[in-house]
Amino acid sequence: MRAWLYVGALLAATPGLAADPLPIFDAHLHYSHDAWEMVPPKEVIALLKKGGVRRALVSSSSDDGTQMLYAEAPELIIPVLRPYRSRGEIGSWFQDPTVITHLEDRLKRYQYVGIGEFHLYGDSADLPVPRRMVELAREYKLFLHAHSDADAIERLFRRDPNARILWAHSGFEQPAKVRELLRKHKNLWADLAYRNEHGSGGKVDPEWRAAFMEFPDRFLVGTDTFAPERWHYVVEHANWSRAWLKDLPPAVAEKIAYKNGEALFGNMIKR
Repeated sequence: MRAWLYVGALLAATPGLAADPLPIFDAHLHYSHDAWEMVPPKEVIALLKKGGVRRALVSSSSDDGTQMLYAEAPELIIPVLRPYRSRGEIGSWFQDPTVITHLEDRLKRYQYVGIGEFHLYGDSADLPVPRRMVELAREYKLFLHAHSDADAIERLFRRDPNARILWAHSGFEQPAKVRELLRKHKNLWADLAYRNEHGSGGKVDPEWRAAFMEFPDRFLVGTDTFAPERWHYVVEHANWSRAWLKDLPPAVAEKIAYKNGEALFGNMIKR
């Protein structure tokens, strides 16, 4: 809580920031079953708008949560299909053939821009269920939103060299490793959800600055509402993001804040 109070003080002391807030494209949000009663759909949309979130990538366990938000605000919510149907499947989905039936059914019924966020590490990416998931992403021309280590990312690209992957949390890797993979794979992008070390006190860490300057088109911000209470941090997180983005050249800050997300996902859903 002290961190968020500090961010509030920082914003109040930053001339012009509150008056003309940078739009945010939030690339990492979930509205899973345990959040539906605690934060109803109308409240979720109000929080996003209050935070200046222009568009939001949302995936949920179950997908019904995403569909509820999309029905509430199709101009704001961009649906992503999660492979598992409840939190309990995070560690088992990649060995469960019924996941493929679930994916195939939902893909026939609804529109999505990607499959994920899924948790997948190492050689588990070579198992039959993830292999079929990659095939479905290729068939439907969808992104893969992968919460994965670098090894699994490499294996996903070996399965489909033309895959488009959004690397959740930038793999929790160090900036040098993130840059290495971005150099190697032109169809790899990285979200910054829960990566608070890249910006502190309104300043960007030097190693992350080098990554952002080398790849200004390849990073996106994200809140990661992995638990229901995280929805109440959407506004504060958006403001915190604006604070450290202000330390970057304006053109780079705008790309990471919202332009990259719009360029990648903004026109994928047909209304």
